[in-house]
Amino acid sequence: MGHPMFEYDAAATQAIFDYCRERLQMDPVPLDYGGLAPLPYDELATLITAEGRPAGEVLDFFKHSLAPAVVSIDAPNFLAFIPNSPTKNSLLFDMVVACSGLNGTSWLESAGVVVAENQALEFLAQRAGLPEGSGGAFVSGGSMGNLAGLTVARDVGRTLRRELDPRTVRFAISADAHSSVGKALHVIGVDALLVETVDHRFTVDALRAALAADPHPETVIGVVATAGTTNAGIVDDLEGLGAYAREHDLWFHVDGAYGGAAMLSSSERAHFTGLRHADSFVVDPHKWLFAPLDCAALIYRNPTIARRVLAQQASYLDILHSADDEHYEWNPSDFAIHLSRRARGLPFWYSLVTYGTEAYESAIQASVDLARRAQEMIEALDYVEMVRPSSLSIVLFRRRGWRDEQYNEWSHQLLRDQIAFVTPTKWEGETVARLAFLHPGTDEDLVRRILETMRD
Repeated sequence: MGHPMFEYDAAATQAIFDYCRERLQMDPVPLDYGGLAPLPYDELATLITAEGRPAGEVLDFFKHSLAPAVVSIDAPNFLAFIPNSPTKNSLLFDMVVACSGLNGTSWLESAGVVVAENQALEFLAQRAGLPEGSGGAFVSGGSMGNLAGLTVARDVGRTLRRELDPRTVRFAISADAHSSVGKALHVIGVDALLVETVDHRFTVDALRAALAADPHPETVIGVVATAGTTNAGIVDDLEGLGAYAREHDLWFHVDGAYGGAAMLSSSERAHFTGLRHADSFVVDPHKWLFAPLDCAALIYRNPTIARRVLAQQASYLDILHSADDEHYEWNPSDFAIHLSRRARGLPFWYSLVTYGTEAYESAIQASVDLARRAQEMIEALDYVEMVRPSSLSIVLFRRRGWRDEQYNEWSHQLLRDQIAFVTPTKWEGETVARLAFLHPGTDEDLVRRILETMRD
């Protein structure tokens, strides 16, 4: 007889399947109350025991006492931050990944995982206009993707500029770059040339001006652009910046964690043609490509360079790098700052294959279209106004006359009333309202209802 923790429990399995089936059938998914819900601290304090508790009892405790204290990020009325709207098939296949004991670390262990994930990565690389042979790995999120991509960029830049003190190399970034970019540069010990922009968009003209005014422009070894800023959805001048980087032998890294998916949008794809210049590119399927958390695609123009920088070496890992098969060395662990990893790209791959690319294109376009209609609604009202034109699927607007505390109370009341989860943000020092659309099930009626709550 085996250890009791590893024996099949039919009742517990059925209870979990029933819970997941119930959750998958919810239409729409309930928003729930997040941090506004009471938490059962007294019950939690006695929950862990030496003997353990019945699985069904603990599942009921989670369902009734903990789950309501988690805002459902996949609800169509979750419009804060950047939502997560996984397809039903991606959620189902995430269960397959969890139950199959899949390790996405190496070709030797999981060739079947790697070829499927690579197919999904190749699709994204092709839509970005990157050359054949581009590739990388799925990582936990945009922050990890930026860290890995910029680590490779740093080492490549130092190699190309051997005449420089390696401690002095820098990357040109804009003030609107994601916070993870600045944090990644801090971690890898590289400074930033912070480029001031006009209307928050990083352009090649702004880059040229910053370099011309800088006393040591030769220390800049790379350029970091954003394909859809988190706060406002602004797409940097990817074409201009990318062409400049290519001409001057600078590494071009594009953070498209949120907005990069809009390269599949019929109305927005022209803004993303400059992706073809990228040396490294990040886009998160767990954002606008409808995959479960946590899943970000990190793609390199030349994966061989990334492998040389990031592949881990140890005696027990030698076997992962020594086979004759031409594909054998495609180990996802070689392309980011990780070793062990779950097969996080498979749910996206399964969803993409089962629904098809046209479904993805139409779902992404639906959010862009809704953002434009939301702008029209706001412009038709006299008590709200746009802060700036909508961009991609994000709308920034203000309630005339409101102060910070009014925005915060309004946000909390929307959640208490289960209308929507909408959080304010800062724009040029001012507190404003922000709507981030990703779920194709979000509709105009919800937008009207949200705006109506601001009337009084």
